[in-house]
Amino acid sequence: MGSDSTLINQLLIAMPGMADPNFSTTVTLICEHNADGALGIIINRPLTLKLSGLFEQLNVDDPDPVAAGDPVFSGGPVGTERGFVLHGPGWSYENTLPVSNDIHLTLSRDVIDAIASGEGPDKSLVALGYAGWEPGQLEDEMLSNSWLSVPATAELVFDTPFAERWDSAARTLGIDIARMSPDAGHA
Repeated sequence: MGSDSTLINQLLIAMPGMADPNFSTTVTLICEHNADGALGIIINRPLTLKLSGLFEQLNVDDPDPVAAGDPVFSGGPVGTERGFVLHGPGWSYENTLPVSNDIHLTLSRDVIDAIASGEGPDKSLVALGYAGWEPGQLEDEMLSNSWLSVPATAELVFDTPFAERWDSAARTLGIDIARMSPDAGHA
């Protein structure tokens, strides 16, 4: 990978040999990748916490009952007290970062309030925490075959059932990841 290459808007698919339990069988959307490192959100690890519980913690009155039933995801092991919301385009909040034309990341509370009121984005994924990499760390992990990467699609991020995202993302490469050996190697 050249120094100008970036993994923004790529889904990182944990290889079967991933030893770190924080990332075993995960799919992580890379939202930021630059000289300072990388930030990603795991999109297939729902917590037992539902949005109703998050709304309660944030003292939201009379939340939308449909939104209240949605799961909150574990976005990664860093900053687990912070909320991160992946959502479709067409919505602008105080602190929104476009990941692609179809996927945006918002880090400000106003998006949670909009979702709670039933007036937020049509599609969203609310996560607590994120995955972070120091400068060069993600590149090293890619070279050591820890991850496969595929271009992210809104369909994989928002519409694919979360239990199927690991397999579905790998299948976009024509790979049946469940049949792969956990032993990484170089040809």
